[in-house]
Amino acid sequence: MRELARRIQKRLDSLYGLETPDVTSFLRPSAERREVLEVRQSRRGDVEIALYLPEEADQGGRPPTLDVLCQVAEGVSHFVYLAERSRRRLPTTQLELELQAEVDKFVVLAASVEPSRPGAPLASHTTSALRERLYGNVRFLHPEGTETGERYRLANRLAARFVRSFDGELGKRAEERAKRRLIRFFDSGQREKLEMVLAA
Repeated sequence: MRELARRIQKRLDSLYGLETPDVTSFLRPSAERREVLEVRQSRRGDVEIALYLPEEADQGGRPPTLDVLCQVAEGVSHFVYLAERSRRRLPTTQLELELQAEVDKFVVLAASVEPSRPGAPLASHTTSALRERLYGNVRFLHPEGTETGERYRLANRLAARFVRSFDGELGKRAEERAKRRLIRFFDSGQREKLEMVLAA
């Protein structure tokens, strides 16, 4: 669990040019076998964070399932985003956290897929299949019509639309252009994120 979380954090920190605190200091095993980010403000005004991840993420050298990998990526994304927004003293909404995590999940997984030729972008059928796995072929834990359920569904739809605009841009040659867009998205608040999605 710790090594996987550390690798994902390193990838996100590198992409966004950050130096966030070591996520492993904030990790806890999840009794519910689901990713949960616990955030509260101390009496002194400090933000206290605990990131609960499924114990299945620590399988003794065996690769995690896609579900577990996605949960760890989402949790680490939440941690990185919240740590940076807190450092910059910027507000954060729950929709922002979920939308950023949905995008980061795609970025982390796409980065682990090798292109057909070194330096070439990922084939559109590869990114299309990944998008379908992450955004089309999903099961939501929270019922439709609930505030939480609707937030997750909206974040899922918005992220799918945004990452679709990266087809052909995730290989080495187009990486700088894609990286600038991803950094801008990460640095944006909710309103700006929504504007970027609608423009995609």
